[in-house]
Amino acid sequence: MNFVQELKWRGMIQDMMPGTEEQLQKEMTSAYLGIDPTADSLHIGHLVGVMMLRHFQRCGHKPYALIGGATGMIGDPSGKSKERVLIDEPLLRHNQECIRKQLAKFLDFDSDAPNRAELVNNYDWMKDFTFLDFIRNIGKLITVNYMMSKDSVKRRFTGENGAEGMSFTEFTYQLLQGYDYLYLNEHKNCKLQLGGADQWGNITTGTELIRKVTGNEAFALTCPLITKADGKKFGKTESGNVWLDPKRTSPYKFYQFWLNVTDEDAKRYIRIFTSLSREEIESLEQEQEAAPERRVLQKRLAKELTIMVHSEKDFETAEAASNLLFSNGGADELRAFDETTLLQIFESVPSFVISKEQFGAGMPAVQLCAELKPSTDEQPVKTIFASNSEMRKLVQGGGISLNKQKLAAFDQPVTEADLLQGKYLVLQKGKKNYFLITVA
Repeated sequence: MNFVQELKWRGMIQDMMPGTEEQLQKEMTSAYLGIDPTADSLHIGHLVGVMMLRHFQRCGHKPYALIGGATGMIGDPSGKSKERVLIDEPLLRHNQECIRKQLAKFLDFDSDAPNRAELVNNYDWMKDFTFLDFIRNIGKLITVNYMMSKDSVKRRFTGENGAEGMSFTEFTYQLLQGYDYLYLNEHKNCKLQLGGADQWGNITTGTELIRKVTGNEAFALTCPLITKADGKKFGKTESGNVWLDPKRTSPYKFYQFWLNVTDEDAKRYIRIFTSLSREEIESLEQEQEAAPERRVLQKRLAKELTIMVHSEKDFETAEAASNLLFSNGGADELRAFDETTLLQIFESVPSFVISKEQFGAGMPAVQLCAELKPSTDEQPVKTIFASNSEMRKLVQGGGISLNKQKLAAFDQPVTEADLLQGKYLVLQKGKKNYFLITVA
Protein backbone atom coordinates (compact mmCIF):
# COMPACT_ATOMS: atom_id res chain seq x y z
CA MET A 1 0.00 0.00 0.00
CA ASN A 2 1.12 3.53 -0.81
CA PHE A 3 0.87 5.55 2.41
CA VAL A 4 0.49 8.94 0.73
CA GLN A 5 -2.19 7.69 -1.65
CA GLU A 6 -3.96 5.96 1.24
CA LEU A 7 -4.09 9.22 3.19
CA LYS A 8 -5.13 11.23 0.15
CA TRP A 9 -8.33 9.29 -0.54
CA ARG A 10 -9.11 9.38 3.16
CA GLY A 11 -8.81 13.19 3.18
CA MET A 12 -5.94 13.13 5.67
CA ILE A 13 -3.24 15.27 4.03
CA GLN A 14 -2.91 19.01 4.57
CA ASP A 15 0.77 19.75 3.78
CA MET A 16 3.63 17.57 2.64
CA MET A 17 7.27 18.33 1.88
CA PRO A 18 8.49 17.56 -1.66
CA GLY A 19 10.08 14.13 -1.96
CA THR A 20 8.06 12.54 0.87
CA GLU A 21 6.12 10.10 -1.31
CA GLU A 22 9.25 9.13 -3.23
CA GLN A 23 11.07 8.37 0.04
CA LEU A 24 8.24 6.14 1.26
CA GLN A 25 8.10 4.28 -2.04
CA LYS A 26 11.87 3.72 -1.98
CA GLU A 27 12.19 1.82 1.33
CA MET A 28 10.67 1.00 4.69
CA THR A 29 10.84 4.36 6.47
CA SER A 30 10.61 5.34 10.12
CA ALA A 31 8.35 8.20 11.15
CA TYR A 32 7.18 9.66 14.44
CA LEU A 33 4.27 11.59 15.84
CA GLY A 34 4.23 13.46 19.13
CA ILE A 35 1.59 12.92 21.81
CA ASP A 36 0.94 15.21 24.77
CA PRO A 37 1.18 13.24 28.07
CA THR A 38 -0.59 15.72 30.38
CA ALA A 39 -3.50 13.27 30.96
CA ASP A 40 -3.58 9.54 31.67
CA SER A 41 -5.79 8.92 28.65
CA LEU A 42 -6.00 9.89 25.03
CA HIS A 43 -9.21 11.49 23.79
CA ILE A 44 -10.71 11.35 20.32
CA GLY A 45 -8.88 14.53 19.35
CA HIS A 46 -5.71 12.39 19.39
CA LEU A 47 -7.22 9.77 17.10
CA VAL A 48 -6.38 11.51 13.83
CA GLY A 49 -2.66 11.30 14.60
CA VAL A 50 -2.95 7.77 15.98
CA MET A 51 -4.75 6.65 12.82
CA MET A 52 -1.96 8.21 10.74
CA LEU A 53 0.52 6.01 12.61
CA ARG A 54 -1.78 3.01 12.17
CA HIS A 55 -2.05 3.52 8.41
CA PHE A 56 1.71 4.11 8.28
CA GLN A 57 2.40 0.74 9.90
CA ARG A 58 -0.20 -1.03 7.74
CA CYS A 59 1.65 0.33 4.69
CA GLY A 60 4.83 -1.47 5.83
CA HIS A 61 6.64 1.40 7.55
CA LYS A 62 7.89 1.74 11.13
CA PRO A 63 6.00 4.12 13.47
CA TYR A 64 7.37 5.80 16.58
CA ALA A 65 4.95 7.29 19.09
CA LEU A 66 6.76 10.10 20.90
CA ILE A 67 5.50 10.90 24.37
CA GLY A 68 6.33 14.58 24.84
CA GLY A 69 7.49 14.31 28.43
CA ALA A 70 9.90 17.25 28.25
CA THR A 71 7.87 19.44 25.93
CA GLY A 72 4.67 18.50 27.75
CA MET A 73 6.12 20.05 30.87
CA ILE A 74 6.35 23.34 29.01
CA GLY A 75 3.22 23.55 26.86
CA ASP A 76 2.50 23.86 23.19
CA PRO A 77 1.81 27.28 21.63
CA SER A 78 0.09 25.87 18.57
CA GLY A 79 -3.42 27.27 18.55
CA LYS A 80 -3.34 27.82 22.30
CA SER A 81 -3.70 31.12 24.09
CA LYS A 82 -2.43 30.00 27.48
CA GLU A 83 0.40 27.87 28.77
CA ARG A 84 -0.32 24.42 30.11
CA VAL A 85 0.12 23.32 33.70
CA LEU A 86 3.45 21.63 34.37
CA ILE A 87 3.52 17.94 35.35
CA ASP A 88 6.12 16.12 37.45
CA GLU A 89 8.02 12.98 36.48
CA PRO A 90 6.00 10.38 38.50
CA LEU A 91 2.79 11.63 36.89
CA LEU A 92 4.49 11.70 33.50
CA ARG A 93 5.54 8.05 33.78
CA HIS A 94 2.07 7.02 34.94
CA ASN A 95 0.43 8.83 32.02
CA GLN A 96 2.95 7.33 29.60
CA GLU A 97 2.11 3.78 30.65
CA CYS A 98 -1.64 4.41 30.38
CA ILE A 99 -1.24 5.93 26.92
CA ARG A 100 0.93 3.03 25.74
CA LYS A 101 -1.82 0.55 26.64
CA GLN A 102 -4.30 2.54 24.60
CA LEU A 103 -1.94 2.86 21.63
CA ALA A 104 -1.41 -0.91 21.67
CA LYS A 105 -5.00 -1.30 20.44
CA PHE A 106 -4.05 0.58 17.26
CA LEU A 107 -0.39 -0.32 16.74
CA ASP A 108 1.68 -3.49 16.84
CA PHE A 109 4.32 -2.98 19.55
CA ASP A 110 5.01 -6.61 20.45
CA SER A 111 5.62 -8.68 17.32
CA ASP A 112 8.98 -9.52 15.78
CA ALA A 113 8.14 -7.60 12.61
CA PRO A 114 10.86 -5.16 11.51
CA ASN A 115 8.26 -2.37 11.42
CA ARG A 116 6.86 -2.97 14.90
CA ALA A 117 5.93 0.25 16.66
CA GLU A 118 8.08 1.78 19.38
CA LEU A 119 7.27 4.23 22.16
CA VAL A 120 9.84 6.89 23.05
CA ASN A 121 9.81 9.81 25.49
CA ASN A 122 11.73 13.00 24.80
CA TYR A 123 12.24 13.48 28.54
CA ASP A 124 14.73 10.60 28.38
CA TRP A 125 17.14 12.54 26.15
CA MET A 126 16.31 16.04 27.36
CA LYS A 127 16.53 15.56 31.15
CA ASP A 128 20.37 15.62 31.22
CA PHE A 129 20.77 18.24 28.51
CA THR A 130 22.01 21.38 30.27
CA PHE A 131 20.80 24.83 29.30
CA LEU A 132 24.32 25.88 28.29
CA ASP A 133 24.78 22.81 26.11
CA PHE A 134 21.43 23.39 24.46
CA ILE A 135 21.97 27.04 23.55
CA ARG A 136 25.55 26.34 22.42
CA ASN A 137 24.75 23.32 20.26
CA ILE A 138 21.18 23.96 19.13
CA GLY A 139 20.13 27.53 19.89
CA LYS A 140 22.80 29.07 17.70
CA LEU A 141 21.57 27.16 14.64
CA ILE A 142 18.12 28.78 14.35
CA THR A 143 17.64 32.56 14.18
CA VAL A 144 15.03 34.45 16.19
CA ASN A 145 13.72 35.82 12.89
CA TYR A 146 13.08 32.27 11.69
CA MET A 147 11.29 31.36 14.93
CA MET A 148 9.20 34.55 14.88
CA SER A 149 7.98 33.81 11.36
CA LYS A 150 5.97 30.78 12.52
CA ASP A 151 2.20 31.34 12.62
CA SER A 152 1.85 29.71 16.04
CA VAL A 153 4.29 32.24 17.51
CA LYS A 154 2.83 35.21 15.63
CA ARG A 155 -0.62 34.56 17.07
CA ARG A 156 0.70 34.69 20.60
CA PHE A 157 2.64 37.91 20.06
CA THR A 158 -0.19 39.74 18.30
CA GLY A 159 -2.74 38.79 20.98
CA GLU A 160 -4.93 36.96 18.46
CA ASN A 161 -7.85 34.99 19.93
CA GLY A 162 -7.29 36.41 23.39
CA ALA A 163 -3.66 35.27 23.57
CA GLU A 164 -1.72 36.52 26.56
CA GLY A 165 1.72 36.79 25.01
CA MET A 166 4.39 34.11 25.23
CA SER A 167 6.99 33.32 27.85
CA PHE A 168 10.59 32.61 26.88
CA THR A 169 10.03 29.03 28.06
CA GLU A 170 7.28 28.43 25.59
CA PHE A 171 9.02 30.39 22.85
CA THR A 172 11.73 27.73 22.91
CA TYR A 173 9.21 24.96 22.33
CA GLN A 174 9.79 24.77 18.60
CA LEU A 175 13.55 24.38 19.23
CA LEU A 176 12.88 21.50 21.62
CA GLN A 177 10.50 19.82 19.18
CA GLY A 178 12.99 20.44 16.41
CA TYR A 179 15.68 18.78 18.50
CA ASP A 180 13.41 15.74 18.99
CA TYR A 181 13.36 15.26 15.24
CA LEU A 182 17.14 15.69 15.04
CA TYR A 183 17.67 13.17 17.86
CA LEU A 184 15.32 10.58 16.33
CA ASN A 185 16.85 11.12 12.91
CA GLU A 186 20.34 10.43 14.28
CA HIS A 187 19.44 7.62 16.71
CA LYS A 188 16.38 5.95 15.14
CA ASN A 189 16.83 6.90 11.48
CA CYS A 190 13.48 8.72 11.50
CA LYS A 191 13.09 10.51 8.18
CA LEU A 192 9.51 11.71 8.55
CA GLN A 193 7.53 13.58 11.19
CA LEU A 194 3.73 13.39 11.18
CA GLY A 195 1.37 15.80 12.90
CA GLY A 196 -1.62 18.09 12.71
CA ALA A 197 -1.72 21.12 10.43
CA ASP A 198 -1.01 23.41 13.41
CA GLN A 199 2.34 21.64 13.90
CA TRP A 200 3.76 22.44 10.46
CA GLY A 201 5.96 25.28 11.74
CA ASN A 202 7.48 23.18 14.53
CA ILE A 203 8.01 20.20 12.22
CA THR A 204 9.81 22.23 9.57
CA THR A 205 12.06 23.70 12.28
CA GLY A 206 13.14 20.10 12.86
CA THR A 207 13.88 19.50 9.19
CA GLU A 208 15.93 22.72 9.16
CA LEU A 209 17.97 21.55 12.18
CA ILE A 210 18.63 18.17 10.57
CA ARG A 211 19.75 19.83 7.35
CA LYS A 212 22.18 22.10 9.21
CA VAL A 213 23.60 19.54 11.66
CA THR A 214 23.80 16.32 9.64
CA GLY A 215 22.79 17.13 6.08
CA ASN A 216 20.45 14.10 6.21
CA GLU A 217 17.14 13.95 4.37
CA ALA A 218 14.09 14.74 6.48
CA PHE A 219 10.46 15.11 5.50
CA ALA A 220 7.18 16.39 6.93
CA LEU A 221 3.52 15.52 6.47
CA THR A 222 0.52 17.00 8.28
CA CYS A 223 -3.19 16.23 8.33
CA PRO A 224 -6.01 18.79 8.42
CA LEU A 225 -7.45 19.86 11.76
CA ILE A 226 -10.77 18.04 12.06
CA THR A 227 -13.92 20.07 12.65
CA LYS A 228 -17.60 19.23 12.56
CA ALA A 229 -19.74 20.11 9.55
CA ASP A 230 -21.01 23.21 11.36
CA GLY A 231 -17.43 24.43 11.89
CA LYS A 232 -17.38 23.70 15.61
CA LYS A 233 -14.53 21.89 17.34
CA PHE A 234 -14.47 18.14 16.83
CA GLY A 235 -14.58 15.80 19.81
CA LYS A 236 -16.13 18.10 22.39
CA THR A 237 -19.50 17.47 24.03
CA GLU A 238 -21.41 19.37 26.68
CA SER A 239 -19.66 17.27 29.31
CA GLY A 240 -16.18 17.85 27.80
CA ASN A 241 -13.76 15.58 25.94
CA VAL A 242 -14.68 12.14 24.66
CA TRP A 243 -11.96 9.97 26.21
CA LEU A 244 -10.66 6.54 25.27
CA ASP A 245 -10.48 5.49 28.93
CA PRO A 246 -13.78 3.77 29.83
CA LYS A 247 -13.62 5.26 33.35
CA ARG A 248 -13.69 8.76 31.85
CA THR A 249 -16.11 8.10 28.97
CA SER A 250 -18.11 4.87 29.12
CA PRO A 251 -18.23 2.60 26.04
CA TYR A 252 -21.96 3.44 25.77
CA LYS A 253 -21.32 7.18 25.64
CA PHE A 254 -18.38 6.63 23.29
CA TYR A 255 -20.60 4.60 20.97
CA GLN A 256 -23.36 7.21 21.18
CA PHE A 257 -20.97 10.01 20.17
CA TRP A 258 -20.19 8.36 16.84
CA LEU A 259 -23.74 7.13 16.31
CA ASN A 260 -25.10 10.67 16.57
CA VAL A 261 -22.77 12.48 14.15
CA THR A 262 -24.39 14.10 11.11
CA ASP A 263 -24.54 12.38 7.73
CA GLU A 264 -21.98 14.82 6.35
CA ASP A 265 -19.56 14.23 9.23
CA ALA A 266 -20.06 10.46 9.06
CA LYS A 267 -18.85 10.46 5.43
CA ARG A 268 -15.58 12.13 6.48
CA TYR A 269 -15.09 10.37 9.80
CA ILE A 270 -15.49 6.83 8.50
CA ARG A 271 -12.56 7.46 6.14
CA ILE A 272 -10.37 9.07 8.79
CA PHE A 273 -11.10 6.99 11.89
CA THR A 274 -11.43 3.44 10.56
CA SER A 275 -9.26 1.02 8.62
CA LEU A 276 -12.09 -0.02 6.31
CA SER A 277 -11.08 -0.28 2.65
CA ARG A 278 -12.11 2.25 0.04
CA GLU A 279 -14.43 -0.33 -1.54
CA GLU A 280 -16.19 -1.05 1.77
CA ILE A 281 -16.64 2.63 2.53
CA GLU A 282 -17.94 3.48 -0.95
CA SER A 283 -20.43 0.61 -0.67
CA LEU A 284 -21.62 1.94 2.69
CA GLU A 285 -21.94 5.43 1.20
CA GLN A 286 -24.17 4.06 -1.55
CA GLU A 287 -26.36 2.36 1.06
CA GLN A 288 -26.57 5.62 2.99
CA GLU A 289 -27.65 7.54 -0.10
CA ALA A 290 -30.31 4.96 -0.92
CA ALA A 291 -31.75 4.89 2.62
CA PRO A 292 -30.45 7.77 4.79
CA GLU A 293 -32.90 6.91 7.57
CA ARG A 294 -31.04 3.66 8.23
CA ARG A 295 -27.87 5.61 9.14
CA VAL A 296 -25.59 2.78 8.02
CA LEU A 297 -22.49 5.01 8.02
CA GLN A 298 -23.00 6.12 11.61
CA LYS A 299 -23.73 2.59 12.79
CA ARG A 300 -20.65 1.13 11.11
CA LEU A 301 -18.46 4.02 12.29
CA ALA A 302 -19.65 3.57 15.87
CA LYS A 303 -19.14 -0.19 15.67
CA GLU A 304 -15.62 -0.05 14.24
CA LEU A 305 -14.38 2.51 16.76
CA THR A 306 -16.05 0.99 19.82
CA ILE A 307 -14.53 -2.41 19.04
CA MET A 308 -11.11 -0.93 18.27
CA VAL A 309 -10.96 1.28 21.38
CA HIS A 310 -12.86 -0.99 23.78
CA SER A 311 -13.98 -4.50 22.76
CA GLU A 312 -16.54 -6.53 20.83
CA LYS A 313 -18.45 -7.14 24.06
CA ASP A 314 -18.53 -3.42 24.88
CA PHE A 315 -19.88 -2.73 21.40
CA GLU A 316 -22.62 -5.35 21.79
CA THR A 317 -23.62 -3.88 25.16
CA ALA A 318 -23.63 -0.33 23.80
CA GLU A 319 -25.66 -1.37 20.75
CA ALA A 320 -28.17 -3.24 22.91
CA ALA A 321 -28.47 -0.21 25.20
CA SER A 322 -29.02 2.06 22.22
CA ASN A 323 -31.65 -0.23 20.70
CA LEU A 324 -33.41 -0.69 24.03
CA LEU A 325 -35.20 2.66 23.92
CA PHE A 326 -36.71 1.88 20.52
CA SER A 327 -37.78 -1.72 21.11
CA ASN A 328 -40.88 -3.26 22.67
CA GLY A 329 -38.90 -5.98 24.41
CA GLY A 330 -35.60 -5.82 26.19
CA ALA A 331 -36.43 -6.78 29.78
CA ASP A 332 -33.52 -9.23 30.03
CA GLU A 333 -31.11 -6.76 28.40
CA LEU A 334 -32.18 -4.03 30.82
CA ARG A 335 -31.37 -6.24 33.80
CA ALA A 336 -27.98 -7.13 32.33
CA PHE A 337 -26.70 -3.52 32.23
CA ASP A 338 -24.40 -2.36 35.01
CA GLU A 339 -25.37 0.68 37.05
CA THR A 340 -23.13 3.10 35.11
CA THR A 341 -24.57 2.10 31.74
CA LEU A 342 -28.12 2.09 33.09
CA LEU A 343 -27.79 5.64 34.42
CA GLN A 344 -26.24 6.87 31.21
CA ILE A 345 -29.01 5.38 29.06
CA PHE A 346 -31.60 7.25 31.08
CA GLU A 347 -29.60 10.31 32.12
CA SER A 348 -31.78 12.71 30.11
CA VAL A 349 -35.22 11.34 31.09
CA PRO A 350 -37.34 12.74 33.96
CA SER A 351 -36.29 11.09 37.21
CA PHE A 352 -38.16 10.51 40.45
CA VAL A 353 -37.29 9.23 43.92
CA ILE A 354 -39.04 7.38 46.69
CA SER A 355 -37.54 6.57 50.06
CA LYS A 356 -36.70 3.01 51.07
CA GLU A 357 -38.92 3.47 54.10
CA GLN A 358 -41.94 4.33 51.94
CA PHE A 359 -41.21 1.58 49.45
CA GLY A 360 -40.57 -1.06 52.10
CA ALA A 361 -40.74 -4.54 50.61
CA GLY A 362 -42.94 -3.21 47.82
CA MET A 363 -46.26 -1.54 47.02
CA PRO A 364 -48.94 -1.44 44.31
CA ALA A 365 -47.84 0.38 41.14
CA VAL A 366 -50.57 3.02 41.47
CA GLN A 367 -49.52 3.83 45.02
CA LEU A 368 -45.84 3.92 44.01
CA CYS A 369 -46.52 6.47 41.28
CA ALA A 370 -48.60 8.60 43.63
CA GLU A 371 -45.77 8.75 46.21
CA LEU A 372 -42.98 9.72 43.77
CA LYS A 373 -41.12 13.02 44.14
CA PRO A 374 -39.11 14.73 41.36
CA SER A 375 -35.36 14.19 41.77
CA THR A 376 -34.68 17.93 41.43
CA ASP A 377 -36.75 21.06 42.00
CA GLU A 378 -35.77 22.32 38.54
CA GLN A 379 -37.25 19.30 36.75
CA PRO A 380 -40.19 20.51 34.64
CA VAL A 381 -42.01 17.15 34.87
CA LYS A 382 -43.46 16.98 38.39
CA THR A 383 -45.61 13.88 38.07
CA ILE A 384 -45.93 10.89 35.75
CA PHE A 385 -49.73 10.62 35.74
CA ALA A 386 -52.26 13.42 36.19
CA SER A 387 -54.55 11.07 38.10
CA ASN A 388 -55.08 7.45 39.09
CA SER A 389 -57.78 7.15 36.45
CA GLU A 390 -55.32 8.21 33.72
CA MET A 391 -52.93 5.51 34.83
CA ARG A 392 -55.76 2.92 34.96
CA LYS A 393 -56.83 3.69 31.37
CA LEU A 394 -53.26 3.54 30.04
CA VAL A 395 -52.60 0.22 31.78
CA GLN A 396 -55.83 -1.25 30.40
CA GLY A 397 -54.76 -0.19 26.93
CA GLY A 398 -51.32 -1.79 27.31
CA GLY A 399 -49.60 1.58 27.35
CA ILE A 400 -47.53 1.25 30.55
CA SER A 401 -44.40 -0.87 31.00
CA LEU A 402 -42.22 -1.40 34.04
CA ASN A 403 -38.67 -2.46 33.27
CA LYS A 404 -39.74 -3.09 29.64
CA GLN A 405 -42.61 -5.41 30.62
CA LYS A 406 -46.27 -4.44 30.29
CA LEU A 407 -48.10 -3.80 33.55
CA ALA A 408 -50.90 -6.35 33.86
CA ALA A 409 -52.90 -4.19 36.30
CA PHE A 410 -52.64 -0.64 37.56
CA ASP A 411 -52.35 -1.96 41.13
CA GLN A 412 -49.83 -4.69 40.22
CA PRO A 413 -47.42 -5.21 43.13
CA VAL A 414 -43.95 -3.74 42.63
CA THR A 415 -41.45 -5.50 44.90
CA GLU A 416 -37.74 -5.48 45.70
CA ALA A 417 -37.33 -8.24 43.10
CA ASP A 418 -38.25 -5.69 40.41
CA LEU A 419 -35.48 -3.28 41.35
CA LEU A 420 -32.64 -2.99 38.85
CA GLN A 421 -29.22 -3.00 40.54
CA GLY A 422 -31.18 -3.13 43.81
CA LYS A 423 -32.49 0.45 43.56
CA TYR A 424 -33.87 1.47 40.11
CA LEU A 425 -37.11 1.10 38.17
CA VAL A 426 -37.71 2.17 34.57
CA LEU A 427 -41.28 3.18 33.78
CA GLN A 428 -42.40 3.63 30.17
CA LYS A 429 -45.53 5.59 29.27
CA GLY A 430 -46.57 5.08 25.66
CA LYS A 431 -43.82 4.49 23.11
CA LYS A 432 -41.39 7.29 23.84
CA ASN A 433 -41.84 8.58 27.39
CA TYR A 434 -39.42 7.05 29.89
CA PHE A 435 -39.03 7.79 33.59
CA LEU A 436 -36.28 6.64 35.95
CA ILE A 437 -37.31 5.88 39.52
CA THR A 438 -34.74 5.54 42.29
CA VAL A 439 -35.51 3.85 45.60
CA ALA A 440 -33.07 5.43 48.05
